[in-house]
Amino acid sequence: MVDEPRVQRLLRRVMGDVATLRELGAAPGPPDPVRLGAIKYAFITAIEGCVRVAQHVGASEGWRAPDRNADAFAVLAEHAVVDPHLADLLARAVGFRNVLVHRYADVDDDRVVAMLEEVDDLETFVTQFSGWVEAQR
Repeated sequence: MVDEPRVQRLLRRVMGDVATLRELGAAPGPPDPVRLGAIKYAFITAIEGCVRVAQHVGASEGWRAPDRNADAFAVLAEHAVVDPHLADLLARAVGFRNVLVHRYADVDDDRVVAMLEEVDDLETFVTQFSGWVEAQR
């Protein structure tokens, strides 16, 4: 059974991170090292939050275990929780998160800034997932 309060908490945090990313991305001029670090961290936590939601729901529903974090979104797509295109985008976001976490100092800062254009994908995940939750009630 899905722990809805836990999932809602995670989704609120993702949306908080999305708001932070939008605010940091809208600031004038190129990001300074402090702002860039905040952008990276907000991406890490937002993407990780989406992964945690996907893994929790898949396990709670007894669906197949994902091979890796990125595959958790494919599992959701298999059960019409999110659309397949979004699942692919989120799988790529997990790859970006992995780069941020494991190669933090070597990340191309221009790529990080460019990824601010993809923030809508995280919000779309929250919207599609929330719609699925509502339909389950």
